[in-house]
Amino acid sequence: MEYKEAVRFEFIGGFTPGYQRNAVLRKGLDRLGVETAVCRAGGTLKAWARYPLLFLDAGRRGLWRPGGASRGRCLFVPEFCAKDVPLAKFLSVLQSRPLIFDPLAARFETKIVDWGQVRRGTPQARWNFKIDQAAFHLADLVLADTAAHKAYYSETYGTDPAKIEVLPLGYDDDVFRPGTVRGIPPSGRPPKSGIWVLFFGSFLPLHGAEIVAGAARLLQDSDPPIRIRLIGEGRTLAATKRAASGATNVTFTGRLPLAALARAVEAADICLGIFGPTEKARRVVPHKIYQAMGLGRPVVTLRTPAVEEFFTPEDNIVFVEEASPDALARTVLSLAQDAERRERIGRAGYALVRRDFTPEAVALRLVEIARKRFGMAFSPNNLVN
Repeated sequence: MEYKEAVRFEFIGGFTPGYQRNAVLRKGLDRLGVETAVCRAGGTLKAWARYPLLFLDAGRRGLWRPGGASRGRCLFVPEFCAKDVPLAKFLSVLQSRPLIFDPLAARFETKIVDWGQVRRGTPQARWNFKIDQAAFHLADLVLADTAAHKAYYSETYGTDPAKIEVLPLGYDDDVFRPGTVRGIPPSGRPPKSGIWVLFFGSFLPLHGAEIVAGAARLLQDSDPPIRIRLIGEGRTLAATKRAASGATNVTFTGRLPLAALARAVEAADICLGIFGPTEKARRVVPHKIYQAMGLGRPVVTLRTPAVEEFFTPEDNIVFVEEASPDALARTVLSLAQDAERRERIGRAGYALVRRDFTPEAVALRLVEIARKRFGMAFSPNNLVN
């Protein structure tokens, strides 16, 4: 299906085009027939150096020209680009277009609260807070990936909850699509019976990879044999390797391209979500949960308010009740010993994400949010099936 009218979302900022959040949205909008454009420059540059480049690119795209309201057109600042919101706001006012900001995670929440880069109350911490606060204030609409994140933005930054809408992440079903690689073992999988458990991610504190390593140690002599593979790299990788020291059932693999990652995910028997004890872990549902379900894999993750918004325990997901190696080891062992349960939960998770979290499903939610908020020139009646 597609939209008859030539609506348009202008993605603007120093974002990474391949990052899954904005890439999934743009793919979904394209599938719906919604026009998109990218005004991007200097993603690795400081804001003061990036602004002139963005401003020039905006000029080439006609975003300098003042004009009346353009129905069905808006500016969209993607994830992690809070510093680009002031420039986007200037252009949105110039063009009489609404401005949507999709932070995914706030700077203060990530750098200070979750990563602990600097102490709260320091000038740098306060500066990051102010950047977030200004971006939320300037945007006409703020998106949150979960209701838990919406509540955090409202309570922490004083953002009017009425200007925040929930838009879940979704996943790229062109990459994480089952049926093509099932049965092909990931590199390093031993050619013997047993259960292969997969953790993949960027090793952020909220992921709790050290807890996964601790659980692996407890599962070394399990029946059936359980091996755990950890794919990726990041802030807690060194600590995770220390936690896994001496464990004979653990394999570490560096970052993989998405296609290779999908092959590893589909070859796994069980996939792991997040287990970190941090505040942020309670507010997010990471991409990898949707991706693993998109390949029909049963997912084990920590029970959090955010995950409970979209998934039902023992129906389409398996919950660990506390962020500890013991709890995770018990849960994984129980699932490893029940093939029928793994298959049933994997099928249910797949059915759910195929219905609600494909690129077009998430993009359609975005379109409907924009239509409702800004009276844009599209509606369900404009859909062509």
